[in-house]
Amino acid sequence: MMGDWWSALQTLGECRENEPMARHTTLGVGGATRWFFRPQNRAAMITALQHIPFDVPLLPLGRGSNLLVPDAGFAGVVVDVSDLNDIRVQAQSLSAGCGVRMSRVARQCAEHALTGLEFMATVPGDVGGGVAMNAGAFGQQVSDCLSEIELLTRQGEVRTIDAAQLQMAYRHTQLPSGSLVLSAAFTLQKDDAEAVRERMREMRAKRGATQPLELPNCGSVFKNPQGDHAARLIEAAGLKGLRIGGARISDKHANFIVNEGGAKSSDVLALIRQARETVEQRFGVRLEPEVRALGETL
Repeated sequence: MMGDWWSALQTLGECRENEPMARHTTLGVGGATRWFFRPQNRAAMITALQHIPFDVPLLPLGRGSNLLVPDAGFAGVVVDVSDLNDIRVQAQSLSAGCGVRMSRVARQCAEHALTGLEFMATVPGDVGGGVAMNAGAFGQQVSDCLSEIELLTRQGEVRTIDAAQLQMAYRHTQLPSGSLVLSAAFTLQKDDAEAVRERMREMRAKRGATQPLELPNCGSVFKNPQGDHAARLIEAAGLKGLRIGGARISDKHANFIVNEGGAKSSDVLALIRQARETVEQRFGVRLEPEVRALGETL
């Protein structure tokens, strides 16, 4: 019965019902989730999955930086992993819980004179989501340094999986259905600490100069097609600045959609579909979404 498992979760962390998801995504759009759960620690997370029925949809949530929740909301449990944020550095290895901000990982790397993950200084997400999508920027990506992950299955079982088994590719990681990344370990290289910091500063400066960080957005909307850039194709199709409702294809970077105030998830979806269809008609290239749109086939 629902009351039994929901009551059990209330002993394991923060619980809310009908929580607006616009508060939990970087785009600031989306309806409410039926249940919202923030486990207080790793043990609580593991125990919680042993209570939630298999027929209840489950959505792990970090910062919601590449997530589009429909206006109708989500009829399941959103699990906010932000308190699973332990981090440890030993010699040339770093391990981090799924809720650790990637920007924090980058800072730890600089403090310990380690190179390989400088790009994380520019990515507004957490380690779990970064692993799940093989996040990357500026010629680096998670798979370059990832050695292994701890995976939490839908049955509440913890498994350690070598990175080589994850079939990682550009913005893709093969994870078992219904599972979530519990933690990740990285093997890094030694470098001069100031050189690491300087590369991070350069990446942040370039990001600030080219991306519309002043407005709510979900990061890159589309993956770059091989040998080209999604932003170039969208701009060449004459779509830069196109607005639907409160959402607009950014005037600053055409592969970003920004919320100019009062945008709905449906506005963003309409822009995504129009950009994809127009680029395919004009150039014969079918753009693949990088943003995850719940309940939608893009």
